[in-house]
Amino acid sequence: MPITEYSIALKRGQKAYRQDIAAGRQPYLKVLDEILKFTPTAGETDLGFVEIPMDRIAGTKTAGRTRAFASNFMPLLEAGEFAEKWSSLYRSHIREGIREPVIACEFMNQYYIIEGNKRVSVLKYSGATTVPGYVTRIIPAYSEEKEIQIYYEFMEFSRFSSINNLTFSKSGCYHKICDLIGKEYGVQWTFDERRSFSTDYYWFYRAFKEKGGESLPITGGDAFLLYLEVYGYSDMKQRSQEQIRKQLDCLWNELEALPKAGNVNHILQPESEPERNVFEKLLSPIIPPSYKLTVGFVYHKTAETSSWTYAHDLGRIYLEEHMGDKLNIRIYDNVETDKECLEKLEEAIADGCSVIFTTSSRFLNASFNACIRHPEIKILNCSLNSYSGDLRTYYGRIYEAKFLVGMLAGILTRTDSIGYIADFPIFGTPASINAFALGVKMVNPTAKVHLAWSCVKDRDITKLFTEANISHICGRDMIEPRDVTRAYGLYDLEDTKSRNLAASIWNWGKFYQRILQTILNGHWKRTAVTPDFPTINYWWGISSGMIDIIVSQSVPPQTMKLIEVVKKHIINNEFLIFSGDLYDQDHVLRNTSNHIMSANEIMNMDWLVDNVVGTIPKMEELDEEAKAVVEMQGFEVE
Repeated sequence: MPITEYSIALKRGQKAYRQDIAAGRQPYLKVLDEILKFTPTAGETDLGFVEIPMDRIAGTKTAGRTRAFASNFMPLLEAGEFAEKWSSLYRSHIREGIREPVIACEFMNQYYIIEGNKRVSVLKYSGATTVPGYVTRIIPAYSEEKEIQIYYEFMEFSRFSSINNLTFSKSGCYHKICDLIGKEYGVQWTFDERRSFSTDYYWFYRAFKEKGGESLPITGGDAFLLYLEVYGYSDMKQRSQEQIRKQLDCLWNELEALPKAGNVNHILQPESEPERNVFEKLLSPIIPPSYKLTVGFVYHKTAETSSWTYAHDLGRIYLEEHMGDKLNIRIYDNVETDKECLEKLEEAIADGCSVIFTTSSRFLNASFNACIRHPEIKILNCSLNSYSGDLRTYYGRIYEAKFLVGMLAGILTRTDSIGYIADFPIFGTPASINAFALGVKMVNPTAKVHLAWSCVKDRDITKLFTEANISHICGRDMIEPRDVTRAYGLYDLEDTKSRNLAASIWNWGKFYQRILQTILNGHWKRTAVTPDFPTINYWWGISSGMIDIIVSQSVPPQTMKLIEVVKKHIINNEFLIFSGDLYDQDHVLRNTSNHIMSANEIMNMDWLVDNVVGTIPKMEELDEEAKAVVEMQGFEVE
């Protein structure tokens, strides 16, 4: 039997060797000494006795016997002394198991064997998941490289958790995993906590591997993190292996799209419906005249208590006026938390809603989770960035309107000091601030825009603007129905009274009508994801009618004429706001005259132009509501 087993192992090694040669890869074990010749290190540390994950063993420390093994640790040497020793070791493993620890080095989350290559080979052949060993960690020198950053995060996590088999492909995930399992980051794990988590991860990874997860360009940790975001951790122990498999089946499309997260197909204009030929008309589904599409709207707060929700509710009213004969519309409002949103989404689906709009970026995670659980339902979340190919997001290029309002402020200011109140430091907000400031600068190069944030703790915006001698302020776009203040949009502070002059407006009804018409006409799937861009985001501007500005009649006619001329050029794509030489607050050139910023570059701005006074707040400066939003839709501030 042993010789037979060695023959099988040999064939596996030879097969791996041929595959590596055909693919132009190194067909033998990796050699750590060779790697370290080109990699600066910062020292070593003794990890002691460790259960080494077999799938993290990459090679050998020295080049001594590397050619005796293929890259998968299967043998390459024909019958002889080596084969006899391997067979004897296999025989011993079958009788009583291999108990003698190996000696290894760990570097960048991979292990390299110093003593015990044959033991590793036998155990890999036998399907073992771990091997005991004494491990020395070789620490790479710190740098700004992504892989090094992630590895340093891993070392910090492993120091207090003693978990050494959880790896990620991007930064920040160890904090997230702690949040998801209810552990405070940095607090030492007990033996029972470590054992419990390791068991849960083992069963998940086993199902993930059986499903073919190793063929995906993601780590087991990446997959586990997404799995917990969707299905939670509290009842992990009660899930059977079959349940985990079924949940992975539902999640698989998202796992396949995960490496392309952030590759968003931005739909910048409403798509014109193609003319159908006679065959397409015949083959298209016949929708009876009596059929009505049931559409749900999930609101944060209510239309009476939130200006943002009020704007979306005006869009809902627009739908009822223009498509009431084709739609059944249901409202689910006063929703605050992710949990509440998930409950309302389930309620909406039970009520027969086949299309659901969640109108706040606060509900991105809940929308994503519901999309996984109910792939037959069309769910759209009002936010900029998404990580899912199934969940579509939508927003407006409000920065185009902000630019026009900024022009008006630059013309009307009496002090060359203009205030701007921003809400949350999330994707898209810096673009609006910068567009406003560039609009000011185009007509008034000496004016400054003083930035304040409504979400910062212990703020005193009035004091800030008073000290800066502000004459005009750009604040929130809309007011709540029960609010009688004129302090919204662009307003004048003359004589301590607020006088509204202009405002950016959201015509959400225009968007909702076009999207629902697309669904009713059977063209929803025509806007399809691609392998490289698995996520769809609708990001329409002024040209679509979804975004616009309103201007007070008190504004001088010549000024109004100038605004209308520039607006027309924006609509016709003849004037691009983020073009030409653009400098940030540190006088760093962010854009050159021969480059036009892409949608993705604009959306992901995390810097401010040079005529803005103020900064983007850090997480610790925000109030609790803002923190929850920024965790989902924000960016890191250095």
